[in-house]
Amino acid sequence: MLDCAIAAILYERFPQASEGELSRVRASLVNADSLAALALRLGVGDAVRSGLGQQKSGGGAQPSIAADALEALFGAIFLDGGFNAAREVIETVYAPVLADLDPGRLSKDPKTRLQEWLQARKITVPAYVISSVAGESPTQTFTVECRIPMLSIAAVGAGPSRRAAEQAAAAAAYAEATALPEIARRG
Repeated sequence: MLDCAIAAILYERFPQASEGELSRVRASLVNADSLAALALRLGVGDAVRSGLGQQKSGGGAQPSIAADALEALFGAIFLDGGFNAAREVIETVYAPVLADLDPGRLSKDPKTRLQEWLQARKITVPAYVISSVAGESPTQTFTVECRIPMLSIAAVGAGPSRRAAEQAAAAAAYAEATALPEIARRG
């Protein structure tokens, strides 16, 4: 239901975007990281009742629990009020994110963009290595290194999850790689 609502909203807002672009943006808006960020911003985790074991590890403040709770809330609204009611709430909750969407940037996530750029130049895809994990769940910070040996690049990124840290590292590696004049011309 969430996928369908977001897909409809994106299609209406960006009718000129390709199916692939819309699909990638939809996927990025409904993934666990995006849902967790929205849920935590809204304080959804504060309303989650959890057992002692989960409370010790952060309870509703854990990104995965907050994301699940927000998705469940959307589902409850759908069951109670139907698709249009759920869509209206989803559009309201996503409004700040949707306001910042640039149709020209309805593109690939940093890891995909980097990988496609490298493959077009016949350069081996990068390796992602976790450098460190700091803090305790649910407020951990992951640090990941994106290594591209053929270009002597070892870019670092950090984030609240391994995936987010990998995306940040890929974005840094892409910026570094595309700044190399002889490499940028190849392809």
